[in-house]
Amino acid sequence: MNLSRALLPVLALAASLLVSSPGHAAHHEKADSEGAEMPALLHSESTGSVRIDGKTIEYTATAGTLEMKDDNGKAIAHFGYTAYVRKGGDKKTRPIMFAYNGGPGSASMWLHMGILGPQRTQVEDLEFNTKGPFTRVNNEFSVLDKADLVMIDPVGTGFSRPVGDAKGEDFWGVDNDIESVSNFIARYVSDNGRWQSPKYLLGESYGGVRSGGVAYTLLTRHSMALNGVILVSPYMDFIAGNAYTENDLPFVNYFSTYAATAWFHEAIDDRPDDLIAFIAEADAFARGDYAALLLKGHSATAEERNAVLAEMERFTGISAEYWDRANLRINEQRFAKELLRDRRKTVGRIDARFMGDGIEHNAETFRYDPFFPSVGPAFLATFNDYYREALGVKTDRRYVGSAGLYRDWDQAHKRPGGGEAPVPNTAVDLAHAMTQNPHMRVLVQQGLYDLATPYGATKYFLDHINLPPALRDNLSLELYEAGHMMYLHPASMSKFRKDLAGFIAE
Repeated sequence: MNLSRALLPVLALAASLLVSSPGHAAHHEKADSEGAEMPALLHSESTGSVRIDGKTIEYTATAGTLEMKDDNGKAIAHFGYTAYVRKGGDKKTRPIMFAYNGGPGSASMWLHMGILGPQRTQVEDLEFNTKGPFTRVNNEFSVLDKADLVMIDPVGTGFSRPVGDAKGEDFWGVDNDIESVSNFIARYVSDNGRWQSPKYLLGESYGGVRSGGVAYTLLTRHSMALNGVILVSPYMDFIAGNAYTENDLPFVNYFSTYAATAWFHEAIDDRPDDLIAFIAEADAFARGDYAALLLKGHSATAEERNAVLAEMERFTGISAEYWDRANLRINEQRFAKELLRDRRKTVGRIDARFMGDGIEHNAETFRYDPFFPSVGPAFLATFNDYYREALGVKTDRRYVGSAGLYRDWDQAHKRPGGGEAPVPNTAVDLAHAMTQNPHMRVLVQQGLYDLATPYGATKYFLDHINLPPALRDNLSLELYEAGHMMYLHPASMSKFRKDLAGFIAE
């Protein structure tokens, strides 16, 4: 291999201006064929171009909603999407990539305007980008030169919604979501003649849980084999990546990111120069002495406990006394609040490099994540401007960037081979899909300052995914000195593009 309350929203965000031409757009609305009251479908086609590596890529953009039906032919959802297809491309050989964010409850505007689409939101890294006018620019880091692109908004996000007799809960759960997204992809492929195209999935954050299940479902239910799956800051395993349960494993997995964050903010004594070596040392400690002590519980001696507490303070800058009072376990929100408490600052959860003034300085958890107000307004403003004005979709509907669906999400998951788990681990599904499709490759892109889906949990997933030895080379991991949406960091934006384009080209 190369080198949430249960689910808090882990949304997941990257020099000429060459935009789609709204003059060529055609906006259509369609009523329900039976005459019953039905929301209008949105549809707009336009043309545009983007400059990548000094070359102009011309494309046709299709934006709107696709009507999805059940097995009886009844409309159940209007599924929002934006598709970019390069002009002159051969549908049989041109790759196509389906991409989405996570949440669950996050729309795809973050990936769309951050790194993948032809336009990107321009923000200053680590600054509060809250003062307009907000700017979108040509996205030279897009991979539209390598693959066509379909951005997907699952039901309840963006402009996607249940219709007819369908209800939100029909879509809001691990398995319901996997099924509906798989059905959308299969429908799009059929409608647009893309069955022979090389196909890729790209999912960010909870999009990892989704992608593991979708890769398996597309293969086993739709007989659709994927060439590759890209997991960006992936959340794959509820048990390994959720520090809000009475379970020691996630505390071990989070520790190296706590250390990385303390290193970044210079909150530790004797700070070394080599970040990667420091993270490796912290990870070795977490999986060794720290994990062993947690396993022992109250049977550990005072000497063993004090030795581990001293190392926890050395790696994180948080006092041994605090760690002791917390029984050696704190979730990421408590860490984000405590790390810089003496400075009256709070660090970000989505990207721990971000920092903001604290609120309620004696509180045990933060009252806001500094990341979201720093970049959220700019992304929503530029996406709405781009979608409604440049792509030409005219509607008075609100684009739902974050729906908070995780609050009502059904966590149960039917595992491949039978049996239902109360919480998901779709690394199992992904392993089944890779075993049955041994040509499918997986690229994992992980930020080192990600307190939402930390490096340790991603490493645990990769170390434990149950694959035949010969297939482990189909997994690759790339690391970035940034957070959950690493493509906001200028250097990581360039690396993200290089890694992704190289993966598709292999």
